[in-house]
Amino acid sequence: MNTIDLSPLYRNSIGFDRMASLLDAALRNDPVSSGYPPYNIEALDENRYSITLAVAGFSECELTLSVENGVLAVRGEKAKDDSRKYLHQGIANRSFERKFNLAEYVEVTGADMANGLLTINLVKNIPEAMKPRTIAINQSDDSRSLSHESVQAA
Repeated sequence: MNTIDLSPLYRNSIGFDRMASLLDAALRNDPVSSGYPPYNIEALDENRYSITLAVAGFSECELTLSVENGVLAVRGEKAKDDSRKYLHQGIANRSFERKFNLAEYVEVTGADMANGLLTINLVKNIPEAMKPRTIAINQSDDSRSLSHESVQAA
């Protein structure tokens, strides 16, 4: 199954175009990913998240983080070192690329690296105009509205 029919969703929803493109992209990706490097996604509180990647063997200068069109890309480029002769090489030193789709209003606020773990900090900043608000219902002027008594008299 390569496509999903989202037309029932569009009948009563507005502005979910990005959702359709995310689903389509998820279906197109290779279902068997390499799983390298392993990572955790953690919800720190309601609007703060962190992604931690295990990047042992990589230095900060060999890692690149970028955000484009709502997609966070983490790349690691390991230079080939032909000067060493390994009898066994079990530590992965291969290049990689991991991509994470970010929801609307989620921004990367920084990244830290310690003990072979790259931690990327994210915050969801919802604009004031998009936050839920209470709307007061104003009472209309008595002279314009019919009262309960005048309806019964008629």
